[in-house]
Amino acid sequence: MQAILALEDGRVFRGKGYGAKGECYGEVVFNTSITGYQEIFTDPSYCGQIVVLTNPEIGNYGTNVEDNEATRPYIEGLIVREFSRVSSNWRSQQVAEEYMEQFKIPVLAEIDTRALVRHLRDHGVMRGVISTLETDAEKLITKANSIPKMDGTDLAKVVSTKRPYVWETGERSHEPVEVVGVKDEPARFHVVAYDFGIKQNILRKLRGEGCKVTVVPAETTAEDVIGMKPDGVFLSNGPGDPEPCTYAVENIRRLMGRQPIFGICLGHQLTGIALGGKTYKLKFGHHGGNHPVKQMHSGKVEITAHNHNFAVDPDSLPQSEVELTHMDLNDN
Repeated sequence: MQAILALEDGRVFRGKGYGAKGECYGEVVFNTSITGYQEIFTDPSYCGQIVVLTNPEIGNYGTNVEDNEATRPYIEGLIVREFSRVSSNWRSQQVAEEYMEQFKIPVLAEIDTRALVRHLRDHGVMRGVISTLETDAEKLITKANSIPKMDGTDLAKVVSTKRPYVWETGERSHEPVEVVGVKDEPARFHVVAYDFGIKQNILRKLRGEGCKVTVVPAETTAEDVIGMKPDGVFLSNGPGDPEPCTYAVENIRRLMGRQPIFGICLGHQLTGIALGGKTYKLKFGHHGGNHPVKQMHSGKVEITAHNHNFAVDPDSLPQSEVELTHMDLNDN
């Protein structure tokens, strides 16, 4: 099956199609992680995006229910160099191609992903279309230019849970094998987690560290959260631009000074806005598992996993009220 990728600037890549037949649309980004492709597929932070994986071999260890970050994949489409139609791993329950076909996700393979990634790195992420139906590149380029831009788009509401729930599963109880004598910590603290596109492994980590976790929709009011009497509030990862999420910013402001607040990814950006800062869109985002981050107090450098297209401008924050504790060493 032949497939084609058309970018909004007119660049076209032709290759073979796997997974679902059809077309998909989104902002084309690249991820540099070596492993963990199923976690990438199912990360709600990738809603509205077509993902290019720089690792050349994808699909060779299959898929399984334990590695899901959500109940379904959120990527719009996938682009790889080689896509394995077989799997070889004791944990594999379904080959990757069947998985992508089941969830109606087109896969474009056997293209020069290095050339594509270099193009995105040099020119920035851009809108694109993958199609196994249309071969006319000009028509697809026109479609790519008609896709709504990520800038100014609130996707947190799209991916968020519609009702509150309590998360029960910790890391230990989720593992595919039982470790005798090792269990999750008993719940000692109550954390309310705002779902802007939260990953399940984050919930497992919180539960495994001894937290009762109540997950709430993105638009839950600060007053409702306070009424739950949490020991802390967690602001999750998520897709899209933080600027239009004014409802979340206002709730964060009303929560400040009442309970400890910890935000990551979109939650971190929303916290920055709530503190008076500004956010901006990165040229090609941070998507990968090897981003060096420096602790400003100790000078220690940690290698961290990132997945976001927007960042907080440190110069926009009120210096008298905000302390900078960590800095990305690639681009600040």
